[in-house]
Amino acid sequence: MSRFDWPALLRAGVQGLGLRPWEFWDLTPAELLLMLGLEGGETHGLNRNRLAELQARFPDQTKI
Repeated sequence: MSRFDWPALLRAGVQGLGLRPWEFWDLTPAELLLMLGLEGGETHGLNRNRLAELQARFPDQTKI
């Protein structure tokens, strides 16, 4: 289940911002929220703990 209300965001993008549907779908959620003046996601920078979590989840090299 998505945390975004896509029908409402599509209306805001097409009707509110005047985007064409393909322009809307070419945007990332972060870009759309920025254009709408809404905050999205984390507003704080990446800290060491979060970096370690991401490195463990998405390692640069696969262990053999």
